[in-house]
Amino acid sequence: MNNTDRIIRMKTVLARTGLSRSTLYRKIAEGTFPRQIPISVHGAGWHESAVNRWIADPRSYREEASPLR
Repeated sequence: MNNTDRIIRMKTVLARTGLSRSTLYRKIAEGTFPRQIPISVHGAGWHESAVNRWIADPRSYREEASPLR
């Protein structure tokens, strides 16, 4: 994450992508949409840059493998 990368919340992600909440979660489970990152005990969001990468090319987006998984 670069220093200017913002964390955006669900409402913003849904508005920018045009996806429904259920489709968004299905795509996360499939690995075809960026995963959320925890920002508090009960809150999560997405790196804006990751969402922008998906918006730029949604058909070929694949989540990068994490060494911790």
